[in-house]
Amino acid sequence: MSWTMFNLDGQRKYLTQSETRRFLQEARREDPAVHCFCWVIAVTGCRISEALALTPANIDFEERIIVFECLKKRRRHVYRSIPVPTELLHALRAMVRTDRIQTHERMWPWSRMTGYRRVREVMERANLAGTHASPKGLRHGFGVSAIQSGVPLNMVQRWLGHADMKTTAIYTSAMGPEERDIAARMWGRAFDTNEKGRSGGIHGRSNSVARASGVRQNVDVKQRVTMNLLTSGGPDKSDRFQPISAASG
Repeated sequence: MSWTMFNLDGQRKYLTQSETRRFLQEARREDPAVHCFCWVIAVTGCRISEALALTPANIDFEERIIVFECLKKRRRHVYRSIPVPTELLHALRAMVRTDRIQTHERMWPWSRMTGYRRVREVMERANLAGTHASPKGLRHGFGVSAIQSGVPLNMVQRWLGHADMKTTAIYTSAMGPEERDIAARMWGRAFDTNEKGRSGGIHGRSNSVARASGVRQNVDVKQRVTMNLLTSGGPDKSDRFQPISAASG
């Protein structure tokens, strides 16, 4: 595989969901063009070059999707559609009207370096720094968040425009909340040395044995009662429920 979720120093390359939220909150302070640019990259996982190539014609307001063209070498004229939040569509529509952007004009007529710098400036103001604080970190964060939210792997592959699902599968190596919860339960049960922790250890097992013994005793009692009923012909018929007939009373 050509890349992993961590660099050579062991630092992750993706933004967490909380970091992405901080980034978007800071982006709201920018002018509408910068805000929408950051928003599009964060919620679609697109490459920065793909975002810069967008025109109003690529935005389907009715279907609530954005259509991206893959701009990687040897994959031209390959398109993919990604669903986006309604609020983003409203912001993009307002931007088109305010800036009077024509149908086939680029939404952001910037160079790639300018687009990169716009994203980096917002990240710096959001106090995000490190390998993951970049447009590519947003893209990787989108992939990780999608996987951890239960989006099928083949759908994530399509959204990100990966030619090989093996590339998409790398995102599954990021630790999710379920894995952290499992680890927390393990720490509480196996490594907690306080009084409460000990009650979940040896004493906890003793309590479990006692509860299991109680269950077995209840089962034995029920079995004896059942056998008595069978051998005695059942309970007294006078004690049985007698339905009220139309003639009674």
